[in-house]
Amino acid sequence: MHTLNSSKIEITTFFLIGIPGLEHVHVWISAPICLMYLVAILGNCTILFVIRTEPSLHAPMYYFLSMLAVSDLGLSLSSLPTMLRIFVFNATGISPNACFAQEFFIHGFTDMESSVLLVMSFDRFLAIRNPLRYSSILTNARVAKMGLVFLVKSVLLVLPFPFTLKKLTYCRKSLLSHSYCLHQDVMKLACSDNTVNFFYGFFVALCMMTDSAFIAVSYIFILKTVMGIGSHKERLKALNTCVSHICAVLIFYVPIIALASMHRFGKHKSPVAMILIADIFLLVPPLMNPIVYCVKTRQIREKVWGKLGLK
Repeated sequence: MHTLNSSKIEITTFFLIGIPGLEHVHVWISAPICLMYLVAILGNCTILFVIRTEPSLHAPMYYFLSMLAVSDLGLSLSSLPTMLRIFVFNATGISPNACFAQEFFIHGFTDMESSVLLVMSFDRFLAIRNPLRYSSILTNARVAKMGLVFLVKSVLLVLPFPFTLKKLTYCRKSLLSHSYCLHQDVMKLACSDNTVNFFYGFFVALCMMTDSAFIAVSYIFILKTVMGIGSHKERLKALNTCVSHICAVLIFYVPIIALASMHRFGKHKSPVAMILIADIFLLVPPLMNPIVYCVKTRQIREKVWGKLGLK
């Protein structure tokens, strides 16, 4: 710490938190956490490798799945350092600059995943609504441009976060509420005016909620299109192509909505429950998405088994 004036001392180290009351078993909790990270990283790398090496998977749906895997890898690698330091080594301290960098990457990859899930819902609608024109509308060049737009949009959207946080003064509180740094968590520690941070953070959250609203609208149109199909078997076949994406959407958005609801409406919210939900938000989607797509997508499953030498 160093002195700002005679009455204030600036904080030079933030402290993250594991699971309150279970500090003595953190080292045991670290075992399943490390296993989840390992499976998530291997699973998403496998998805990327299989799609990259199999010409039959060079199609828009699988390119979007690759983008989802990249987002999941980014989320895992962004939170991995602090989670391991807390649960394995019981080291909770983090410098402000490292904290600002971490929250930039976490929010950036979160927004990118939200955008990818949105365009995947449009992809499913287009595949069901206009299957004959699907390939001509979603060309490889257009998919590549979409991926670049998502990346640039996510970077620009969260780029102000570390700079606006760096301008704040931290002089009284230093304990954060999670095992990793989040914008809304860090700004609450400031003893200077954080109005700009509050409203810009609200704007970014609104952008993500807009993505979820458009996903819901997409599925309304998908259901309307499916109900217009005469054959019951064809209706089920069309809906079955959406199951993996619906699971990915639920896995991603349910923890976010639950956490936001607890912050907003939970009068007697449990800190432990909030920490667990926040950890689930970063641990479960990267872990489950590759599993869901391998189980529910026959083409991916067959190619993965083929790479492993299994039938």
